[in-house]
Amino acid sequence: MNTVLYIKANPKPDDVSRTFRIANQFIEAYKLKNRDDNIVTLDLYKEGINFLSPQDVKKHVAKPGEGKDDPVLKYAYQFLAADKYVFAEPLWNLGVPAILKAYIDYICVTNITFKYTANGPVGLCQGKKAVNITARGGEYSTGPNAAWELGDKYLKTILGFLGITDYTTIAANSLDIVGVDTETIISKAISDARRIAETF
Repeated sequence: MNTVLYIKANPKPDDVSRTFRIANQFIEAYKLKNRDDNIVTLDLYKEGINFLSPQDVKKHVAKPGEGKDDPVLKYAYQFLAADKYVFAEPLWNLGVPAILKAYIDYICVTNITFKYTANGPVGLCQGKKAVNITARGGEYSTGPNAAWELGDKYLKTILGFLGITDYTTIAANSLDIVGVDTETIISKAISDARRIAETF
């Protein structure tokens, strides 16, 4: 049995968020194929993730197994314990929502999710897999604006730093372009999400 950590980073409710419309369909399709797996939903806004305080930063060099009940370090241990990750967030101002970056700061803890060696940092989350589901107002997957997309690129890079290299992106682009049929774009993304979920 695998544990899937479903990380939601959008203040909008599920029925309003275009990102969640797609991501929830991914989760439903995944459940149909993996009925015994444990899916843990972590809504960052409901969780109340804050920016790290000076005291919190001091905890970020932990001894292995230390602080599992700590209100900050518990997120790193939860992340390490999962086998698969589903991220769901919109592209905001060319990057991820600040609350998702704050969460990344919570989970990147030395000796829990990565460590330093004589040859540099090594991720401790190897052998796991992730999918990122994102909705974007413009076209950022291809064309000249692709270079401006710093949300999915950042997430892929930081997860690679933690040792997670099996990474898939599901993106719905151009949702705020005037005259575009947004429902067709979302429907295509949902179809892609359900297909990918079957083998995730």
